Amino acid sequence: MKIKAIIIDDEERARNTLSSLLREYCKEVEVIGMFSNVPDGVIAINKQQPDVVFLDIEMPEYNGFELLDFFAEINFDIIFVTAYSQYAIRAFEVSATDYLLKPVDIDALQKSIDKIKNKQNHTAIQKRLELLKETFTNEEIKKIALPMADGLLFIEVKDIILLEADGAYTNVFLKNGSKILVSKKLKFFEDILSNRPQFFRPHRSHLININYIKKYIKGDNQIIMDNQASVSLSRDLKQNFESLLKEYKLFV
Repeated sequence: MKIKAIIIDDEERARNTLSSLLREYCKEVEVIGMFSNVPDGVIAINKQQPDVVFLDIEMPEYNGFELLDFFAEINFDIIFVTAYSQYAIRAFEVSATDYLLKPVDIDALQKSIDKIKNKQNHTAIQKRLELLKETFTNEEIKKIALPMADGLLFIEVKDIILLEADGAYTNVFLKNGSKILVSKKLKFFEDILSNRPQFFRPHRSHLININYIKKYIKGDNQIIMDNQASVSLSRDLKQNFESLLKEYKLFV
């Protein structure tokens, strides 16, 4: 029995590599389409009705998780393919939706295909994906992993005071006074923390945790954090910032 597959990944090399691996080692899988973004992938899914979608997470415009919002019912399997373990492997395991870490291991890929061949009914698939979304929405994941030269450093999200852009890098300031330089742009962390309402980007160079604001100087559009860092507030974002403070009863 042929398994129809669609690959959605913004990196052409990643799409081609996965397609080649499937063609060589999973001959029951037929790749019927490859797409670089979620909207094009959604159109193809509705038209071609694949059995499985291999889905990257970090993509411009829409991330992989947001693909789920385009469907009232998920009647296909999803295998997330990601280079970032900080998207919480535990969440995938709890939801029973499969995942693969890049670079894709052949044995892991074959096991994922075996799971699809032995999959339960579509109702079970829907429940698994709903659980996955709920896991992220409820913020059950308390830590994120920072890529380091010798591996990953896991930190508590609640311990982050602010993040500061430094070219292609980001400085992460923690409540214990430490500063960690990470080889990721600030936008990367803004996306990861987008479902955490306590994080706000007052300026293109900073992302702050409002729980650690020490002083707000309205006239100068300056925010002083608990670690004495001074952060500029963009005039265009001033109203949004003050509305956020009012929402959390931090500003009257």
